[in-house]
Amino acid sequence: MLLAIDCGNTNTVFSIWDGERFIATWRIATDHKRTADEYFVWLSSLMMMRKVEATITDAIISSTVPRVVFNLRVLCNRYFECRPLVVGKPECALPVLPRVDQGTTVGPDRLVNTVGAHDRHGGDLVVVDFGTATTFDVVDSDGAYIGGVIAPGVNLSLEALHMAAAALPHVDISRPARAIGTNTVACMQSGVYWGYIGLVEGIVREVRRERDRPMKVIATGGLASLFAQDTELFYSVEDDLTMHGLVLIHRHNKELESA
Repeated sequence: MLLAIDCGNTNTVFSIWDGERFIATWRIATDHKRTADEYFVWLSSLMMMRKVEATITDAIISSTVPRVVFNLRVLCNRYFECRPLVVGKPECALPVLPRVDQGTTVGPDRLVNTVGAHDRHGGDLVVVDFGTATTFDVVDSDGAYIGGVIAPGVNLSLEALHMAAAALPHVDISRPARAIGTNTVACMQSGVYWGYIGLVEGIVREVRRERDRPMKVIATGGLASLFAQDTELFYSVEDDLTMHGLVLIHRHNKELESA
């Protein structure tokens, strides 16, 4: 079975793929100091609690935090006796290479989302990922990543407001009852919520203008379903897009090996 690991700036997701579906998924806070042994104790304990009887034979890793990759590699080598594929490394082939400025390094998460979205929806896409940063990935008709946009993430913006303005409290993002807030918390929530809907709609409008063609918009990330309530922009909202892309990239590399 395949262990797919998606390491983001805030959380790391582990999913087990049995060849047809994901049979289990777990999430842990990203911490570059966590050792391979700690990962294994945590993961094996959860597998026992869920009664997941799986023999891991392969692994693939996508990480936006380079410092955690070493211990994740050790986890796979030591405890599952397999050498993981790492998206973004030369030994990990992509179905279609990105077309960006020479010397540019594209985030592994953006490459994986591109592959997953193109498989499900074809080309001419904008993939909006609501993570620590809010990213927009533009996917060409043949499935190539051709560029995008990076904006501050929703929670990062709220934290910046709290840190920079002494009178503003820390608040959680939620859908406000009204656009006009009648207290400080409501004002901040409204500004971030409606502000991000405006940000996403405005950026997608400019991408469509530059591309001069219809572009489907696919949303993913933890806050995608929240913002989808008040915009008709999204063609699809998909929580498992990154994991789907990891499975496809692993399959592609296996096919190249056997060819």
